[in-house]
Amino acid sequence: MIKGLALLAFSFLLGQWMGELLGSWLGINANVGGVGFAMIILLLSKEWLIKQKLLNPEMEFGIDFWGKLYIPVVIAMAASLNVKSAVSAGTLAILAGIIPVFISLMIFPILIKNFDKSAHG
Repeated sequence: MIKGLALLAFSFLLGQWMGELLGSWLGINANVGGVGFAMIILLLSKEWLIKQKLLNPEMEFGIDFWGKLYIPVVIAMAASLNVKSAVSAGTLAILAGIIPVFISLMIFPILIKNFDKSAHG
């Protein structure tokens, strides 16, 4: 499990570096796609380890476990940054975030009510 975490950390750091590098090449003072690069590196590394027969079940469990935690944590961090940007950008940005949430909250109960349980198990 520790080796899986080490591979995830390596993928994350390399992906963040690549995102910063891409941002600087584009003239943007931001990380551009660092999370995406990290996930691609993690997937390619895992496939390479499988082909080389170096991936034992414990390491695979660590990669899968931390990989599943990685995505929600990064999404939560990005969402908090988006909220900070929206609050500083003004009313229109805040409404663009609030209105879809309220629409979803109104539509979701209707979808649940119309969900046919007999057709899905």
